[in-house]
Amino acid sequence: MPRARDEVLHTRLAAQYGTPLYVYDLDDVAEAKSVLFSSLPEGVDLYYALKANPHPDVIRTLGSNPSEPGCRAEISSTGELAAVLAAGLSGADCLYTGPGKTERELDEAIALGVRLFSTDSVTDVRRLDDAAARHGVRVEALLRINADSASATTSIRMTGAPSQFGFDSETLGEAVGELRSGGLTAVDLGGMHFFPLSNTTDEENLVAEFRNTLAVAAELSRTHDLPLRHLDIGGGFSVPYGVPGGRAHYPKLRAELEAALDLEFPRWRDGSPRIAFESGRYLVGGSGTLLATVVNVKVSRGRTFVITDAGINTFGGMSGLGRLLPVAVEPAADGAPTRRASLVGPLCTPGDVLGREIELPDLQPGDLVAIPNAGAYGPTASLLMFLGRPAPTEVTVRGGEVVSASQLVHSRSPR
Repeated sequence: MPRARDEVLHTRLAAQYGTPLYVYDLDDVAEAKSVLFSSLPEGVDLYYALKANPHPDVIRTLGSNPSEPGCRAEISSTGELAAVLAAGLSGADCLYTGPGKTERELDEAIALGVRLFSTDSVTDVRRLDDAAARHGVRVEALLRINADSASATTSIRMTGAPSQFGFDSETLGEAVGELRSGGLTAVDLGGMHFFPLSNTTDEENLVAEFRNTLAVAAELSRTHDLPLRHLDIGGGFSVPYGVPGGRAHYPKLRAELEAALDLEFPRWRDGSPRIAFESGRYLVGGSGTLLATVVNVKVSRGRTFVITDAGINTFGGMSGLGRLLPVAVEPAADGAPTRRASLVGPLCTPGDVLGREIELPDLQPGDLVAIPNAGAYGPTASLLMFLGRPAPTEVTVRGGEVVSASQLVHSRSPR
């Protein structure tokens, strides 16, 4: 949407629903899905990582429709599974991941139709085997691999170090031997799962990492005689967090991936193995805008603080880990005055900072501020319970019209 139309819509929605308010543009979600599928080889699977944004309208938009392929779901809890089912997908559409799956949640997931699991240890596989046996069904386990080599030199690395995630590649043979000697009765070792890096803007590094992953997968499969019906090689596709900017573009990615796949897995086009990618933030990050109202502007010992009704309880619960700071609001119109100030929330803690000494429009109490690219890791990644403040409202729009409005219920505080 052009910015002027955005501003009109945001003003109207803030007046109707109050702030803090998330607005998710479902047209942007659909566009991101189309762009990413066009950047990947034809016929591959794409899993949407629900941790980025589990809103049912978002999940539905990313699903299949008659005109184009849709995303399957990567989930890490029965809560996310419930969101998938509420959006109209099935358990069979899911890849269940995570290093701490309990017997109870495995029982629930299997009962609801999940049949594909990513596993991180021998114990994880055996627990899955026991659960599947209790239900009298067969399930497939992907062995998540923590490779000891990497190619990318930028982005957030997710492999190559000691980790709770995955089988260390250098000791995979021991683990596979232990699993085979243990007599699995209801689990088929169906393939491998890699997730080596995250949020990569540099296409050359992304391609290099995918090439390395494919080479490692092929070598491990040969060395340990592991079947590869499924091969999930992760993602790493980038979109800005809470600052202006567009999704990264990868114009060479499709051809480079096809060449690498032809080299390592000549039968991949026939589905042997079935190749999968996964993405969260790229698909939904650009769709969201967080609207907040300025409550106060104060100066303390020469520094200006713009206090809004949205803090780390609303956006940026991960900011203490350095993952989200600093945010930036939509810039002032050309020629409008600006000031250096800290953008802070209403919480009773000095840690409630969204942006420290950033460039802001000349804001006054009552003004509306818009934080762009807030569609990923918003409410469900924030400190919603802290101080018992109300959760933000989430509104989805399509074509500028409201599709739904809802609020996460987490406390006794009335809105």
